[in-house]
Amino acid sequence: MHALTLAMVLGALLLAVLMLAQAGVAAHRAGKAADLAALAAADTARGLVAGDPCGTAARVARDNGAELVVCRLVEPERVVVDVRTAVDLAGPLARLGPATGVSRAGPPEAADAP
Repeated sequence: MHALTLAMVLGALLLAVLMLAQAGVAAHRAGKAADLAALAAADTARGLVAGDPCGTAARVARDNGAELVVCRLVEPERVVVDVRTAVDLAGPLARLGPATGVSRAGPPEAADAP
């Protein structure tokens, strides 16, 4: 009886660890997608690539398994881009809401501005 109880407790702990790992992977994916989307949008905003910065960010986020939630060109130069992405969690973790990633990108000289 004790062995069965111990096996059930260890099984529940293993399940909890696996769900936490799944949430960590989703958070990492959302962060990576936000970083890449912000960099691509900033390049587009600076004119290095043709197109709409937020359209580019949405495409890059989607290509990396995330959804673009926010894309904003920062005033006044509009070459710095703020991006937020989301990755839905699966299974029982879905009710916690999506994992999110936030990033900002722009030209190197914009990093010195306050």
